[in-house]
Amino acid sequence: MPELPEVETTLRGLEPLLAGRIVTDVIIRHPRLRWPIPADLARLLCNQSIRSMERRAKYILVRFDHGTLILHLGMSGSLRILPQGTPPQRHDHFDLLLDSGQLMRLRDPRRFGAVLWHEGELMQHPLLATLGPEPLTDSFDAEYLYRITRGKTAAIKLFIMDNHHVVGVGNIYANEALFRSGIKPQLAAGKLSRPRCTLLVGEIRATLREAIKLGGSTLRDFVHSDGSAGYFQQHYFVYGRAHELCRRCGNPIKQIKQGQRSSFYCPICQK
Repeated sequence: MPELPEVETTLRGLEPLLAGRIVTDVIIRHPRLRWPIPADLARLLCNQSIRSMERRAKYILVRFDHGTLILHLGMSGSLRILPQGTPPQRHDHFDLLLDSGQLMRLRDPRRFGAVLWHEGELMQHPLLATLGPEPLTDSFDAEYLYRITRGKTAAIKLFIMDNHHVVGVGNIYANEALFRSGIKPQLAAGKLSRPRCTLLVGEIRATLREAIKLGGSTLRDFVHSDGSAGYFQQHYFVYGRAHELCRRCGNPIKQIKQGQRSSFYCPICQK
């Protein structure tokens, strides 16, 4: 599943090519994604200028004067910039045609992505209203993490993957940040001390920033807006390395299940 670094990398690739462009047409081939694509999207967007773009959690927000297009890549989606006239393939569900002669195309084999329209106060949209702070902003700091973990018995890995607590720390990067922090994924969140909260916040930020710099990870169905792949997977310490030797201590990496997701950790380096 594309996580925050993949979505941020996608946004950075799209924004220079979309911001300031005028939409000339909208093509909807398969409207039934996670939620139906609005049938009147062409009427709403044709001849309208894209004012700006931003990311909130894993949502890409395309702002117009009269509302916002909310995009989500789901489990397998990608957004590509292509020349107009490029023949669609089987899983190409949505095109946004631009006055530049290019188009933005959503490819989503599993159809868990989203193309939605919202007018009014954007952050009051039901998908955005209850989200926690962004991990790369000042609102996510050690004091915040220490305060919200008090009395919590949930495993710390599951806790930081909860978008109500902090957004965008998906499975890959939670595993990696916990290893870098020396914190085992099973540890009860409420047992984190202030110093360990400081360490974990710092490593979450460092891990995400490094992944963004390297273009994210190469996932099975994911490519960036220019078709390129990410390279952060070449730097994994633990994710996907069950039974391989720890890069720090040389002991085998263990794999367990948490919340129906795989967790990877070193029993020596993480306590």
